[in-house]
Amino acid sequence: QLVESGGGSVQAGGSLRLSCAASRLPFTLNFMGWFRQAPGKEREGVASINSGGGGTYYSDSAKGRFIVSRGNEKNTVYLQLSSLKPEDTAMYYCAARTYGDWEGPLAEKSFYYWGQGTQVTVS
Repeated sequence: QLVESGGGSVQAGGSLRLSCAASRLPFTLNFMGWFRQAPGKEREGVASINSGGGGTYYSDSAKGRFIVSRGNEKNTVYLQLSSLKPEDTAMYYCAARTYGDWEGPLAEKSFYYWGQGTQVTVS
């Protein structure tokens, strides 16, 4: 139900913009976010944003380099990646939630809807 796009290969210092759209959901997702998983590592929260767009949350590695935003269309979210480093190489996943158990804005267990991922490779 969540579809990501915008991944690709880029040189260190470059930028990418990831997009995510939730189709066929009649309700508004009150929180959307981005996670990533590098080979051999656990999935980690990168950034998230609430439905109004007024609350944004970032991991330490994302602060100052990535920007998460909601789109004008319902249930869309973007992640602007800048100053990319090789250690940012990972599969990036879009995630979303409505209501339920809450373990924090960057906790995997807080999110119930997941995309298939889009690969970001930085060389």
